[in-house]
Amino acid sequence: MRNPPRLAACVLAGSLLFGPVASQPAPAPDRSQRPAIGASAALASAPLTLATALELAWQRAVSARESHAQRRRADAEQAAATSLWGAPPALELSHRNDRWNDNTGARETEVGVAVPLWLPGQRAARGAAAQGAIAQADAATQAARLRLAGELREAAWAVAAWQAEAVQAEALTVSHRQLADDVERRVRAGDLARADALVARAELLAAQGQHAEVLQQLQSARIRWALLTGMTADPALEGQAGPEDAGAPLAATHPELELARQNTVHARQQLDLMRQSRREPPELTLGVRQDVPGRAEASRNSVVVGLRLPFGTDDRNRPLEAAALSELDIAQTAEQRLRERLEGELATARDALRSAQVQAAVESDRARLLRERATLIDKSFRAGETSLPELLRALAAAAQADSASNRQAVTLGLARARLQQALGLLP
Repeated sequence: MRNPPRLAACVLAGSLLFGPVASQPAPAPDRSQRPAIGASAALASAPLTLATALELAWQRAVSARESHAQRRRADAEQAAATSLWGAPPALELSHRNDRWNDNTGARETEVGVAVPLWLPGQRAARGAAAQGAIAQADAATQAARLRLAGELREAAWAVAAWQAEAVQAEALTVSHRQLADDVERRVRAGDLARADALVARAELLAAQGQHAEVLQQLQSARIRWALLTGMTADPALEGQAGPEDAGAPLAATHPELELARQNTVHARQQLDLMRQSRREPPELTLGVRQDVPGRAEASRNSVVVGLRLPFGTDDRNRPLEAAALSELDIAQTAEQRLRERLEGELATARDALRSAQVQAAVESDRARLLRERATLIDKSFRAGETSLPELLRALAAAAQADSASNRQAVTLGLARARLQQALGLLP
């Protein structure tokens, strides 16, 4: 009883640390020495902003390779559209003789090159389709980055949530340890019964077990974060909330919506290209021919110019046009459904943010009141006016309220992040 009471301060530790926990997670003591996964140690020790984490995760993502491959294919299509011919040229060789017939020495040899030509309007249509493929590849890249940013946001706030729980669990463990030590001293002094010491020690063990479980969950969240980014540094969420949403409608520049729009444009361009390619490309043949009429006659050379004009029939065109029309219809329907889904997700994110703001304020006030009550009961217990079970109940209620307040503050930060995700904003 001669030592100044420190129990109330320990009970309040979780709430005092809560503000920095929600916005700037507290690092573990030895984490600064952990090696990076495929990166420098300097980056491994410093907290990662979401923007930096997105760049690191994009370098590791499979979707980045898919986007690069799609862009390379689009660039190849554009290069093919600028070609001088509509299809690859072909070399033609032919030779005739009468060895197995009259055997008079007559023979004919022809060498030529067949060059497919562009149909009227076909080259421009293929160039437009190639440009559409490039725009589609760029939109797909941005959409893939946005989806990856969503995974990073969820993983980062999961780390922040378990860090808040770890801080609260550690504070609760410290308070129960000091309470158990205080009860032991009072038992030895004859002020309390041995049963009170056993209860206090049991509560300490429960708090230690809870702390160990929270640390394990925190480690799992950090592993998921490291798998995404390749780094072991914790996310730095300070200043990551972004501007508050003013209820603006869904932006036309949303990456997912832009990708759907580009899919529709490209499907329409593919339909135009099919309609400009209703027949196989005509072939212009240029060559030389050598004729030898017989053994006693001199050879004669000539130039060969030929033109091959394939016909376009319904048997060929109708299946191709039906497929192109189906692709366009599917793309248009997918774009409309996606717009509706994104508008619904945006409305849900706004409602969740408003609800989280109200609940965060309520839980903060509730935690403040229960901490004040626990402080008063602690003073009463030290004065011998309150029993230990009542103090333990007050401490448990205050600890649960602090945990709820911490969780709700993290939920509020996650709700802001999900709203930014619904708006299509990258970190």
